[in-house]
Amino acid sequence: MQIKFKSLKLESFKSHQDLEVSFGEVTKITGDNAKGKTSVLEAISWLLYGTDATGSKLDPTPITCDSSQSLVSLLFSVDGRDMLIGRGLEKGKAKYYINEVPSKATEFNEILEQMFDKDLFLSLFNPNYFFTMKWTEQREMLLQYIPAPANKEVFKALPEVQASKLAELVKEKSLEDLDKIHRSNKTKLEKQYIAAQSKTKTLKEQLDENAPTVPLESLNAEDSQIVKQIKELEKATESANDKNRKFNELQSQIHSLNDQIEMSKERWPRLRDEEIEDTCKTCKRPLDEESVQVVKDDKDKRIDEYKSQHKELVNKRNELREELNSLEYIDVSEQQEKIRELENKRYPILQEVSKHKHIGSLQEQVDKAAATEKETLDSLNESIFIIDSIKAFYAKEAELQAEKVQALFETLSINLFKEQKNGEIKPDFEIEMDGKGYKKLSLSESIRAGLELREVLSEQSEVIAPVFVDNAESITKFKEPIGQLIISRVVAGKELEVTADE
Repeated sequence: MQIKFKSLKLESFKSHQDLEVSFGEVTKITGDNAKGKTSVLEAISWLLYGTDATGSKLDPTPITCDSSQSLVSLLFSVDGRDMLIGRGLEKGKAKYYINEVPSKATEFNEILEQMFDKDLFLSLFNPNYFFTMKWTEQREMLLQYIPAPANKEVFKALPEVQASKLAELVKEKSLEDLDKIHRSNKTKLEKQYIAAQSKTKTLKEQLDENAPTVPLESLNAEDSQIVKQIKELEKATESANDKNRKFNELQSQIHSLNDQIEMSKERWPRLRDEEIEDTCKTCKRPLDEESVQVVKDDKDKRIDEYKSQHKELVNKRNELREELNSLEYIDVSEQQEKIRELENKRYPILQEVSKHKHIGSLQEQVDKAAATEKETLDSLNESIFIIDSIKAFYAKEAELQAEKVQALFETLSINLFKEQKNGEIKPDFEIEMDGKGYKKLSLSESIRAGLELREVLSEQSEVIAPVFVDNAESITKFKEPIGQLIISRVVAGKELEVTADE
């Protein structure tokens, strides 16, 4: 797109009561201070956007004449197509004109927006305008024409191990999502790793505290010898125990028979002295001889039965006594005491053997905890590696993009990124000339910086617009810009003069 100014007309605008300017390829505006040179610049920006050339508010009220109306008209062409627009202010009310036809503000603004972007046009028209924008807006404007390098281009510049890892991961997720995921993983895994370290340490301490002092083979050998001695003693006492068991059983039976015999003896006097009744116990009637004889026979029978049973008990006891007298009680208390001593000796050995069994289980827990700790550390290192790789990617991407941008400039240095204390790369924007930021540049330096920047913007946007260089007397020479050039210079003692050179 090529924009060319043809003529500008000012009516009651600031210090100009009636001024008409015809533009050529180079238009020179000269005159002493306060003669209205800058007002020509401001008139164009006010006409288009209602502001001064830096985007600030502007009061067009005339200061050299008494008028209630201000009007600015501009005839210009866009790619060879002419258009005449005007903006006026009458009694505080804005007026708009398109090709001399009164228009609404919305229609006026829409036409301008369709033709060119406001910030871009003002940056091309006024070399100082770009630097009045916020750094984020400056950065966005410049980078919209210089896209970030493609992933493949950045991967190629990264170390192979980082590039191959990221190239595989970005097939499924974006770098931004990967960064969020692995930063979250890192926070979680750091806590898990600390817990895993603590668990492994605790289990190792338990392992050290419970570690047996005697080898298992030695313990088993010693225990086997003790068990062998116990079995020999138990075998030697087994036969004696069988005999003693018989002896004790006979003694017990004899005691039981003695008790039965004593009880039998106690029954005898009652049976012996039992009287023969000659009367019925129930009805008290006298019994006949036959009935009395039956009673006598019953008593005799019971006496015989008693004697027989008593004799049987005595005989049985005597038999058992004879059998008991034939037996000998064997004392095994000494052997039993030895067995107890051996069992007491065996107890600490079994405890040590138990330690060996427990230590095996504890060792398994230690190995498992150590494996978990290693696995957690590996996962943590993996996330850290990916985070660092992404960080390296962004740094390299920033470096490559900065190189692309910097290649467009001859004297200016463009800082697009800033490294944080944690090593992360954050977007930034600063323009320097000879190591100095724009705000520290002199007037001539700032003009040259603005001209170089607008040339880059013009080339990248492919928009050719007029440029107004105010205070041109402060610079001795500069590279001729693309598009129409309007130069304003202070000439002491001279009235305002405008000359156009084709």
